[in-house]
Amino acid sequence: MQKIRSTFTVSDFVIDELNSVSAELNEKKSHIVEKALSMYFDYIDEKIADKRLKNLETGKEKVIPADLVFKELGL
Repeated sequence: MQKIRSTFTVSDFVIDELNSVSAELNEKKSHIVEKALSMYFDYIDEKIADKRLKNLETGKEKVIPADLVFKELGL
């Protein structure tokens, strides 16, 4: 997997916590941030799935049967 350098701004409290955790665990800050974001994205995926399910239940979204999708794709 390719690593990409990125710059972003966070509060001083977050940086202080990151520095503290990094020192305590003797891990790179970038590794901690990457793991934290990965866990957060898992959480957000669940929230999105719940929202989509609710939208299906309330009729705001419709399910397209797989056979129609396959037919449209020529499969």
